[in-house]
Amino acid sequence: MTTTADDVWRLLAELVEAQKETERRFQETDHRFQETERRFQETERILKEQSEKTDRQITRLSKEIGNLGGKWGRFVENMVAPACETLFVNRGIPVHQVSQRVKKRLNGKTLEIDVLVTNENHVLVVEVKSSLSVDDVKELIKNLTEFRQFFPEYNQKQLYGAVAGIEIEEGADKYAYRQGLFVLAQSGETVSILNDVQFQPRNW
Repeated sequence: MTTTADDVWRLLAELVEAQKETERRFQETDHRFQETERRFQETERILKEQSEKTDRQITRLSKEIGNLGGKWGRFVENMVAPACETLFVNRGIPVHQVSQRVKKRLNGKTLEIDVLVTNENHVLVVEVKSSLSVDDVKELIKNLTEFRQFFPEYNQKQLYGAVAGIEIEEGADKYAYRQGLFVLAQSGETVSILNDVQFQPRNW
């Protein structure tokens, strides 16, 4: 079969068209790649912005929770302190003075009392927590053993302890009772003593 000049020109034309199609498809592929890259970068930017926004929200929430905890603690103390003026009278402990946030420093150490109740013969240390745990009770016991070192002016008085909480974790009240401590808890809009009438407080 003889190849004519027309066949050659036809083959060349087909070759040119195939080259153009190859270039067109390459350009489409390159365009798709660029579009994919653009979408990837956009997704990465959105994720970064969302992560930064989440971090800011977590930081703000942590700060608000911390502020709430401080305000809640002050609220509890402000509710417990006035109640102490009458609660312990009914247990044979006259109340002459109630002080809040009493702090004393000694040899580089600090002892802070949430509520301090005093009369001529007694001094009562009250630890106030929004949620009372066994560890809180143990912390008060430690403070009571050191109290007279920080406050020698009360050495001639009987020293009692009490814990107070809006919420009381399981076992904390019983543990405090066994240690000879008064247990105070919220009762409606007031505070009451949970110890029964047979309870005898420990003199520390």
